[in-house]
Amino acid sequence: MNALTPPAQNLSAVLWDLDGTLIDSEPAWLEAETAMLARYGLEMSPETQRLMIGSGLWEAAEHFRQLGVTMSADDIVAEWVAFAADAIDRGRLDWRPGALDLLASLRAAGVPCALVTMSVRSLADRIATVLPEGTFGAIVAGDEVERAKPDPEPYLRGAEALGVPIEQCLAIEDSPTGLRSAAAAGAVAVGVTNIVDLSEAPAHEVWSTLVGVDAGELRTRFARLR
Repeated sequence: MNALTPPAQNLSAVLWDLDGTLIDSEPAWLEAETAMLARYGLEMSPETQRLMIGSGLWEAAEHFRQLGVTMSADDIVAEWVAFAADAIDRGRLDWRPGALDLLASLRAAGVPCALVTMSVRSLADRIATVLPEGTFGAIVAGDEVERAKPDPEPYLRGAEALGVPIEQCLAIEDSPTGLRSAAAAGAVAVGVTNIVDLSEAPAHEVWSTLVGVDAGELRTRFARLR
């Protein structure tokens, strides 16, 4: 390590998941998915619901095709994305508790952030544009990667886009799938509980909320976990 390289225990960047972590969008996705299954006389099982959260959209669409949805994967994804975009445009989605305050604190402290989501780029851009300019230094979206979460590729690309080593990144996730991706990439993987149980997920730590966590506190927790 040269004199210009921060120690590994120093936080250099934060990588954010989107759905269920930054915005409370999982109910909207679930509504769209459940309605689609119902058209084919199918029900949303607990197993399928768990599989859907945090998965790549095209991987999830192929699962629906296996269940009996006869649409193409592209058409399935397009319908889901249109539903989610409408929910965003109508203001039906809320920010997750503490997320905006933490983003503002990181921005003020000069800690770069990237959005690493399995949603499509158009939806990620919709969210990014309502935040202060420069909130995210990079966006990695599900339609821009070759291998979706739980593969490490999305998080490795997020760190690379910010120009920082993945070992100096903290990733914030709400799903076991996302946490597997972040941990496999080499980031400190933090789960924030939302819809699904994270007790068995490969997280460095699971938090109940981001409320009260600022840049200074995040740096302290990162150093301890790293």
